[in-house]
Amino acid sequence: MSQDNIFREVDEELRSDRMRALWRRFAPFVIGGAIAIVALVAINEGWAWYSNSQSAKASDEYYAALNAADAGDLAGAQAQLDTLANGSGGYAVLAGFRRAALLAEQGDSAGAVAEYDALANAQSNPRLRELALVLAANILVDTGTLADVETRIASVASDDSPLRRVARERLGLAQYKAGDFAAAQASFEAVLNDPLTQTPTRNRMAYYLGQLLSDGVTTAPTDAEVAADAIDAAVQGEAAPAAE
Repeated sequence: MSQDNIFREVDEELRSDRMRALWRRFAPFVIGGAIAIVALVAINEGWAWYSNSQSAKASDEYYAALNAADAGDLAGAQAQLDTLANGSGGYAVLAGFRRAALLAEQGDSAGAVAEYDALANAQSNPRLRELALVLAANILVDTGTLADVETRIASVASDDSPLRRVARERLGLAQYKAGDFAAAQASFEAVLNDPLTQTPTRNRMAYYLGQLLSDGVTTAPTDAEVAADAIDAAVQGEAAPAAE
């Protein structure tokens, strides 16, 4: 055997020994990392399966509650909604809103308002919070005071809120009911002058202003003319119905 071959074999043996030494040193970490990756994938898949199954179960329970309510089984629907609302996830929020609506349908206005208030206080999503406040204020227009309505939706009626138009309408109705006609007129005009207001809502605002005109409490001639046109259209069956 030549001297070069001997040196080559020795070098290969040394390399092999170094690789074995490195493997013995780092093998536990490599194997542990592989096991950790497999475990994380398994946990993720397991959690996804569990979440989907829980969501499907909540969906079935929610629609079962709706069907029970439609069938007239209000007590059964309320019990199912109570169970869902005490859980977590999106269906718990939906159940809370439906539970409040069911209380309102049963004539329990105070209970419905309390439920909406609880939903508003529990929501991290600002839009869901505003929706709960508007729905509570909608009930309080008939059953509460102007202060009750203002407490809930004064901030929702701001220019940066997507629900500002419906909030201003409810606020205007509460102001009209309380006899604050100037404030009611301002609220209705704010909705009427909003460029994003849809035609049916515009017609409704004009009808409200027409009511103020007929009461003799309107102060803006331009708005009075708009309201008068709305009344004429209403007589011909073209405008929205009067305020609730």
